[in-house]
Amino acid sequence: MDDRLGAVYDELVRRNPGETEFHQAAHEVLSSLGPVLDRNPQYVDAEVIRRLCEPERQIIFRVPWVDDAGVVQINRGFRVEFNSALGPFKGGLRFHPSVYLGIVKFLGFEQTFKNSLTGLPIGGGKGGSDFDPKGRSDGEIMRFCQSFMTELYRHIGEYTDVPAGDIGVGGREIGFLFGQYKRITNRYESGVLTGKGVTWGGSLVRPEATGYGVVFFVDELLRSRGESLDGRKVVVSGSGNVATYAIEKVHQLGGTVLACSDSGGYVVDDAGIDLELLKDVKEARRARISEYADARPEARYVAGGSIWDVPCDVALPCATQNEIGEREARAIVSNGCAVVAEGANMPCTPDAVRVLVDAKVTFAPGKAANAGGVATSALEMQQNASRDSWSFEHAEQRLEEIMRGIHDRCLETADEYGSPGDYVLGANVAGFTRVADAMLALGVI
Repeated sequence: MDDRLGAVYDELVRRNPGETEFHQAAHEVLSSLGPVLDRNPQYVDAEVIRRLCEPERQIIFRVPWVDDAGVVQINRGFRVEFNSALGPFKGGLRFHPSVYLGIVKFLGFEQTFKNSLTGLPIGGGKGGSDFDPKGRSDGEIMRFCQSFMTELYRHIGEYTDVPAGDIGVGGREIGFLFGQYKRITNRYESGVLTGKGVTWGGSLVRPEATGYGVVFFVDELLRSRGESLDGRKVVVSGSGNVATYAIEKVHQLGGTVLACSDSGGYVVDDAGIDLELLKDVKEARRARISEYADARPEARYVAGGSIWDVPCDVALPCATQNEIGEREARAIVSNGCAVVAEGANMPCTPDAVRVLVDAKVTFAPGKAANAGGVATSALEMQQNASRDSWSFEHAEQRLEEIMRGIHDRCLETADEYGSPGDYVLGANVAGFTRVADAMLALGVI
C-alpha cells in the first residue's frame, strides 16, 4: 500500500478498534488507489480519502419489542449514513445476530463505491439490527419492525436516506417497516424504502436483481473474451434470494448450476439444480437444503464441508461475507475454475483473493458484480418519483444495460491504469474517482 494511504489506513484502524470487517474492506480499496493519487494530487490536498473513510453519520439505537409470550425483548439498531456526495444515502437493512457496528460500516463503505459504479445518483449507507427473524412469528416480526422504524423514521426520507432489504429483510419486513413509516409521518412516501411489493410501489425484477445482475456481469466478462456461459458448469453458494435467481439466469443463458448450499451443507445435482424444487424447498416450505436431495434421488447432500470442493468453470459465492478463505480458494484453483464473481458482499477473504489472482483466475469483486440489487432499487426510486410502473421486460433490460456498463467501466479503468483485466483495481478506482470528484465539487463538508 502507498505510504500516503497506509497512514490513512492506520488511522482508520486506530479510530475504529475491533471492527475487522470494516478494516478489511478499507484495506482492499485503499491498496488500489496509489496510482490515482499520483495522477490527482488534488485528492491528497483536500483530504478526500480521509474524509471518505469517516461516515457522515452513525446512528445506534435501542429497539424494544414484546414477543408472543408477553416478554419484553431488547435489540440494537444501526444506520450508518456513509457518503451522500452523489445522492441520498442508499443501502439495505440486515437483520441477523451477527450484525454490529463494524459489519454495518464495512457494508456502507462498500455500498458507497458499488452505488457509484452504477452511474446512478445515489450515495452509500447501510443499517440493520442483531435481531434474528428465524423462528419468529409474523406478529413478532411486525412488532419488532414497528419499534425499529419508530426510531429510524426521523433519519430517512426519499431525498435523505433510502433503505432497502438485505439478509433477513425481505418483502414482509419491508411492508411492516413502510406501514409504520406511513403511520408515523402521515405520508405515502413511496420512495423512502425500496424492495416494496409490486402492488404498492415496488418494481418488477427487484427480487431477481442481484442474482440476475451477477450473471449478466459474468456473461459480459466472458463475451469480452469471445466466450459465453453456454455449456459452462457453475457452482452457486447459498440458496436464498440472490443464489436462486443467479441459478435461474445461468440456466437461461445456457449454463448448468451443479450445486448450491445453506448453512447446514450443500447439494450436488449433476443434471443441474431443479429450480422449481429449490424454490419449493427454500421459499414455500422454508426448509433446509437437505430436503432437496430427499425429493430428488439423483442429487446428493453433503452435511457441512465446503461447496467449493465441487469442480466448476464459474464460481458464484452468493451466501455471506468471508465464506471463501485460502483453503477454499486453493480448491477452486485446483479444480480448474476460470472465473469467480462475488454475488454476496465480500465473500472472499484477502488471502483467498490473493490465491485466485496469483493463479490467474479472473476475479470480479462484489462492489461491481453484485451491484444489480441496488441498481434496481434506484430504478424503483425512479418509478416512484414519476408515479410510473415498468414492465418486467423493460426493468430487466435496464438492469442488464447497467451491469454490462459496470463491467465495461471496470475493464476500461483497469486498462487506463496499466492493469488490464484487473477487475479489483478497475472497480475500486472507477468507483472512487466518481465519488471523489463529487466531494471536491461540493467543498469541505
